[in-house]
Amino acid sequence: MSPRRSYDQYCSAARALDVVGDRWTLLIVRELLSGPRRYTDLHADLPGVSTDVLASRLKDMERDGLTTRRRLPPPGAAFVYELTARGRELLPVLQALGTWGGPELGARRPTDAVRAHWFALPLLRALDGEGLVEVRLEEGDFHVYVGAQDGPAYGEGPAPREPDARLVLDSEVWGAVGRGELSLADAVRDGRVEVTGDGTIAKVLREA
Repeated sequence: MSPRRSYDQYCSAARALDVVGDRWTLLIVRELLSGPRRYTDLHADLPGVSTDVLASRLKDMERDGLTTRRRLPPPGAAFVYELTARGRELLPVLQALGTWGGPELGARRPTDAVRAHWFALPLLRALDGEGLVEVRLEEGDFHVYVGAQDGPAYGEGPAPREPDARLVLDSEVWGAVGRGELSLADAVRDGRVEVTGDGTIAKVLREA
């Protein structure tokens, strides 16, 4: 475990960066917002991170009270990492960073990796109310828990139960919404997002 570096400034922003300012830390939080993850799962969804750096960051995050590690019961018997309540408080921080960084996206570069669930955070910003929403993209499916106070903010794959709303869209619309060039409501209104479901969220989107 590396010693914690500090800016040694009596400022809450500086203190926050002492904890989460290292490269990869906030992206590890992004992945763990989906719930407990194995080391191998994290490494697969963080293309570009070395095994040494990932292991070091996870140890630092555990030391700083952002994550915990536990062993799954048999037959799994693998270790998983998950966010503490303190770690989950970083959700709005990541959402704010995503909003600010949206204009920086531009067109997708040939070297850019992509995972369907990376759209979960900007989508959560665009949805109001409470409920389970399933999203189908060319890159894969994921689901988000809108308005959830505790537990995961999103999950990979289809929703674990019948969702309150199901959205189908393509990567072009996904990129435009992520960059802030197109609102989700306008995309639905223009027929660029297909909305099905009987829940309140689905009805609000169709009536927007």
